[in-house]
Amino acid sequence: MQPITAFDLNRYLGKWYEIARIDHSFERGLVQTSAEYSRNDDGTVQVKNRGYNPEKATWKESIGKAKFLGAPTTAALKVSFFGPFYGGYNVVYLDESYENALVIGSNLDYFWLLSRSPAMDAEKYNALMMKAGAMGVDVSKVLKVPQGK
Repeated sequence: MQPITAFDLNRYLGKWYEIARIDHSFERGLVQTSAEYSRNDDGTVQVKNRGYNPEKATWKESIGKAKFLGAPTTAALKVSFFGPFYGGYNVVYLDESYENALVIGSNLDYFWLLSRSPAMDAEKYNALMMKAGAMGVDVSKVLKVPQGK
């Protein structure tokens, strides 16, 4: 798993929709999930994750902080939502237009396919899932995330 280099945080900031993920307890049951990234005054990155729980008819939101592990031109970060506990956040693929991204956590059990748009055509989705599989992601564990209207 190699994070991309020549990463431009300013282009990455903003809202991303979660098109697909490997499910975990902190997101289980959530749909219409998104992540929004902004720069904090101290040079870290604010991460705002949001998703809708249709069973409870409520929105869930978590705000965390991300820090680069090394140079800010390499997309390897650590993210914390719970005090001193950090998890990996590695952008392993990003198209030239910064419209679609593949993110892997500390290991291959954590995976997200993100897009600037809440919808993705099947051809693009399949191509990105093939890339993820070639990187070692078990794509049989990946679920598509309904984004609603």
